[in-house]
Amino acid sequence: MNWYAWLLFIHVISAVIAIGPFFVLMPMLRKLRTAEGEALSHYLDSFQFVVWLSKHTGHVLVFSGLALMWTGGYPWTTPWIFATFVVLFASLLFMARAFSPTLRKLRQPEHDRAPLVAKLSRSFYLYLLVLFIMLGLMVMKPS
Repeated sequence: MNWYAWLLFIHVISAVIAIGPFFVLMPMLRKLRTAEGEALSHYLDSFQFVVWLSKHTGHVLVFSGLALMWTGGYPWTTPWIFATFVVLFASLLFMARAFSPTLRKLRQPEHDRAPLVAKLSRSFYLYLLVLFIMLGLMVMKPS
């Protein structure tokens, strides 16, 4: 049995699951500006679920990446691995503060929606950029 191939498969699938659902949220960002009541709650629940899913598949992604490093004999000093971990830790700090507090404020009855949705939108697109930087480092493996 080729463990490296299975680890690579798990790693790629977890990357797809971590990034893919964010594209469903793009149209929801526009709808958050005007949604009321039950619709607003559903959009916020969907957003919260995608953030939760991305966070937990990110755990699988990190552990499968570490296992690939170990099995493949890659040292920590490999430039694309080191750069990916730097971006990863920065994204973890960013994600912890970017989405949940804003989503909680949007759930409060008296909220100023326009700046909160603008902040959520900025955070969303910035986080997608960070994910694509990590994806680019993994795929292109620059030295």
